[in-house]
Amino acid sequence: MRKITVGANDAGQRLDKFLHKFMPLLPDSMLYKGLRKKCVKLNGRHIKDASVKLKEKDILELYFKDEFFEKATVNERFKTIEPKLTVIYEDDNILLADKPQGMSVHEDETGSITLIDNIKSYLWRKGEYDPEKEQSFAPALCNRIDRNTRGIVIAAKNAAALRIMNEKSKNREIEKYYICVVEGILKKKTGEIKAFLRRDEGKKQVYIYDRPVAGGKTIITGYRVLKEGSKTSMLEVRLKTGRTHQIRAQFADIGHPIIGDGKYGRNETNKKAGVFRQALCSYKIVFNFKTDANELNYLNKKEFTVEKIPFCELVV
Repeated sequence: MRKITVGANDAGQRLDKFLHKFMPLLPDSMLYKGLRKKCVKLNGRHIKDASVKLKEKDILELYFKDEFFEKATVNERFKTIEPKLTVIYEDDNILLADKPQGMSVHEDETGSITLIDNIKSYLWRKGEYDPEKEQSFAPALCNRIDRNTRGIVIAAKNAAALRIMNEKSKNREIEKYYICVVEGILKKKTGEIKAFLRRDEGKKQVYIYDRPVAGGKTIITGYRVLKEGSKTSMLEVRLKTGRTHQIRAQFADIGHPIIGDGKYGRNETNKKAGVFRQALCSYKIVFNFKTDANELNYLNKKEFTVEKIPFCELVV
């Protein structure tokens, strides 16, 4: 039997979600069977309701075999690296990082050091994150951008901030703006593009359609031209929906692929420009809350940008 006290970063979670994280070696079937068989007590009473929300200082008594209390192997390589991190903004709840091109946000097949590795290392070295003191939480990212896209990524330092940021992102209360350089000159200097996107997981690629398709999702992208050359244009793009590769695939679909994009762009154009990573940067985030953000209300109406807008030299 284990007796634990629910901490601040554990509160607000469903009981089953917390138990999944606290006992990752326990199979789902045994977890729910354990609830039915009165293997879980909350504040001294047996509980079967997996959906009950935990509160700080709740007392849990767990009657499972000792083997299930062993912690799964956790990647703590963040302790071995010197963090390379450009912090745009930081407070007690969130951190905004300017992710460089070539860095993945999370671990992938390359096994390279990621943005979340750097953020964990940074917070660990500051004494703001200690995995030994956490029962279910680790600093986490609230949005993602592609490996070869530069720009702002939001990280939550605590569970309450993570829940709020995820909710606000889902409800489109966080406005995300990008700068990109595309091939050609757009006829309309400002506008909104609507289409349908279907993702092919096997090929790690998306396809754009002008009509609804099976497995497809609606995508909406707003844009305005900032600067034009004779062959290229610099755009400010606002995501109205946030789908994988949305900007890259959608502008390629209308005949204006992003310079340097090896997946959706034109190799001949990229070679001439000498650019082999997409000229795309998530350069601005605006917190535009429509509903109560609780502990994060102080962020409402604030905007944050990267210091230097890249890719200007590509507009020729």
